[in-house]
Amino acid sequence: MSTPRTGATGTQPAEVAPTGEPPRPRGRVRRRAWTGAAAALVVVLVVVLVVALVVQDDDPPGRSADGTGDTDTGGGGAGGVLPQEGVALLDLPRIPWEGGPEYWSRFPAAVAAGWTDPSFFPVVAWYDGISSDEEVQYDRGVGINTYIGMDAATPYSLFADNGVFWMGSRLNESFPEDGANWPASFLDDEVDGRFTPEDGRAHLEQLREDLPPDRPAYANFTQTVVSTDMSDADAEAYVNDYSDIVSVDMYWYTIPFCDLRPFRGSVYLQPIREDTCRTASSYGAVVEMLRERDAADGRLQAVWQFVELLNGGPGEGPFTAEIEPGQLQGAVMSSLINEARGIVWFNQSLSGPCQGGNLIRLSQVQQDFCGAEQVAAAAEVNGVVRDLAAVLNTQSYEWDAGPGLDTMLKAHDGSAYLFAMVDGSQDPGERTLRLPPGVEGTTAEVLFEDRSLPIDDGVVVDTFAEEHTWHVYRVALAEDQP
Repeated sequence: MSTPRTGATGTQPAEVAPTGEPPRPRGRVRRRAWTGAAAALVVVLVVVLVVALVVQDDDPPGRSADGTGDTDTGGGGAGGVLPQEGVALLDLPRIPWEGGPEYWSRFPAAVAAGWTDPSFFPVVAWYDGISSDEEVQYDRGVGINTYIGMDAATPYSLFADNGVFWMGSRLNESFPEDGANWPASFLDDEVDGRFTPEDGRAHLEQLREDLPPDRPAYANFTQTVVSTDMSDADAEAYVNDYSDIVSVDMYWYTIPFCDLRPFRGSVYLQPIREDTCRTASSYGAVVEMLRERDAADGRLQAVWQFVELLNGGPGEGPFTAEIEPGQLQGAVMSSLINEARGIVWFNQSLSGPCQGGNLIRLSQVQQDFCGAEQVAAAAEVNGVVRDLAAVLNTQSYEWDAGPGLDTMLKAHDGSAYLFAMVDGSQDPGERTLRLPPGVEGTTAEVLFEDRSLPIDDGVVVDTFAEEHTWHVYRVALAEDQP
């Protein structure tokens, strides 16, 4: 990876957890590629447990097509459609599942780190240097529990003493090989944008061979792997053959792509409309497209999502925009609705009037920091993720809540949870949301908004004021559900 640009190190954006407590997930400098263009899912329906349990697996890590065994570990890591024990809380089919404690239980290092706790959901800072407990605790207040990209002199004690995690190679001699706060490895970034497919595969294969098998390996790619500008065979090999966690960075709100002519939204596995290109729905579409690529081999891995904390444009390119607080939160929620299993914050801004190599740290030490509003918005949505982690770590149900909507349905602890946004096919405004059979509540509590809505004949009517508006509804389940 290239060396991060030196950046300065606002107001305290959120409560700070005490040093030494377990992580509480709450609610680059790299040149980011923005040029270049941009299967059916194998569905295994299983009876599952909504309250996520730690599944002990004596098999070594390895990707499995059926979720019950392992193939060789010469390429990818744990995967498959994972079974859960217990009963479903709704009489509906489930989406293919590779999330929650069941997935992390396949990796001994992740188990030792506590990633199998249902209350843990990865919220990652990309290049956020830490040099003191105070800085780590501030980051935890923003909702960060995991780091990628760090100065080689960073002591392991900063992770261990503050209940946060490192993903990457061994930084220095202070890192014990069996350190519980070092649960995952990082392969590389944007290999598809820096190598030919043949050279890129060879590069990733060599990197994978050198990694310990007990830690899940993470790789990030450019938009090319979810486009038709790369052959299906090459894209699927990149996505499926080397990693256990995968993501794509595409910063729709803040890069020039949506303004380029001719508009090239048709090159993606899911065509992106020109009139809704620069919306939160495009972030969710990337997750859905990447999940499609990942499912091509019938073996699933955790799909994470990058979101820019301020600006994702390249330093040498034209400045497009800074992401607005509401857009930032909408991008995260759209990604979660489309089944992202982790959020990675792009923690730099390389162009425009507000620049920095570590935006979170700038918000801590610089009065009137120009990106303080965005960092505070990130802390707020990370708090939502923290509060709903036990829900997010359950297997979703297949359910169509109505036209013009992008939704995710889950059930946990006697309640149904419907996450909802507009889908980019229509203008924002009023929507009618259908609730599934088995939901008996007469009112829907709108979480984080201090309001409730009546349920009339299984229907909720609500307003989505902006394209990035999101709502989470909680409704009681019928007591006689199977």
